[in-house]
Amino acid sequence: MEAPVFEEIDPASDCDCPGCRHWRRVLPHSPAGRAPAHPAAHRALIVATATATAAVTGALGAGQAAAAPTTVHASHRPGDPAADEPDTPQGPRAPLHGPTGTPAAPPAGAEPAAITRTEIIDRARTWVTAKVPYSMTAYWSDGYRQDCSGYVSMAWKLPTNEWTGSLGTFADRITKEELQPGDILLFHNAADPQKGSHVVIFGGWTDATRTAYTAYEQTPPHTRTQATPYAYWSDSAKYLPYRYKGVTAGASTAAGAPAAPDPASAPAPASHGVAGYPGRAMFRPGADNPYVTRLGRQLVRKGFGKHYTTGPGPRWGEADRRGVEAFQRAQGWRGGAADGHPGPETWRRLFS
Repeated sequence: MEAPVFEEIDPASDCDCPGCRHWRRVLPHSPAGRAPAHPAAHRALIVATATATAAVTGALGAGQAAAAPTTVHASHRPGDPAADEPDTPQGPRAPLHGPTGTPAAPPAGAEPAAITRTEIIDRARTWVTAKVPYSMTAYWSDGYRQDCSGYVSMAWKLPTNEWTGSLGTFADRITKEELQPGDILLFHNAADPQKGSHVVIFGGWTDATRTAYTAYEQTPPHTRTQATPYAYWSDSAKYLPYRYKGVTAGASTAAGAPAAPDPASAPAPASHGVAGYPGRAMFRPGADNPYVTRLGRQLVRKGFGKHYTTGPGPRWGEADRRGVEAFQRAQGWRGGAADGHPGPETWRRLFS
C-alpha cells in the first residue's frame, strides 16, 4: 500500500475567519504556484485521508481509495466577463493602522478637513504607482486599509478608515452632470454589504458623450486606474455619485500661505496674453492634467476629434497631437507651425 501524499495548502489571503488569520500568522509565505485555500480544505484533507486509510485497512487491499476534497477560494476582478459583481469584501470602520491604531476622530460638529481635487487625485495615484495589494485586513504604510473604502478614505485624507456604509456621511449626493475629478461613485448594498458593495474615485470623463470615465479603484489584485463605462461594469444603476464635503477650489497650503488656483476646477491663468491658455508645459509628452481633457473636448466640438478611439482624457497622447495638427493645418499653417503642439495662437483660435 502506498503512503498517502499530503499537500500543503496555504490559508486564503483574503479571508477574515479566525482560522485563516491564525494560519497567516504562523505559516511561512508559500512559494509561487501554490493555490491558496480556506483552512476548511485542510480539515477536509485530514478527514478524507483518515477515512481512506480506514477503508484501505478494512478492505485489506480491495483497491478502494477516498479522494480528498479541497475547497479553494475563487477570485475574479470587477469587469471580467466571468464576474457578475466585484469580489471586493471590505473591512469595518477602524482607526488608521487598524484596530490597534489610535482613533483620530474629529470632535462632534467639526468641519471636514479641506482638500483640493488635485490633491485627491494625486493621493489616489500614489497607490496606483505603488500597486498596493488588495486586502480587507491589511493596512498600508500610510495607515489606510487596503480595500476599496480604505482607498477612498486615504484619497480624501479622512481621519479614520471608513466603509461603504459610512462614506456617504462625509459627502453630499450630486448628479452625473455635476461629477468632477475627486468625487466618487458609491454602491452600498445595505441588505448584504459583502455582496457587491464597492466604491471608485471619479477621475474625469474620457469622451465627449460622458459614457465612460477614468476610474481609480482598489480591487484585486492591486490598485488600478482605467477607462470604465458609466456608472460601473456591473450593477451600474446602483452606483450613486457623491462629493466630499471638504473639497475646495484652491490648492491646500501651509498656514498663512496664499492659496494657488486648482486647475481641475478653477479657470486657467492667461499665458502669452491669451486668456485660459496654461502654457506649453501642460502639453508635453507624459503630461496628465485637466487642460489636456479640455483641449480634446474642444477639438471634438470643432470637428477635429476623429483620432480619438475612446474619447479625450487627461493624459497627453498621439490622438491629441494629431487632432491639434489637423486643426493647425486647417488654419493654413505648415511645417513647425503645424507640429501638433498647441501654442497660444492655436489655443486662441481653437477656443474663439
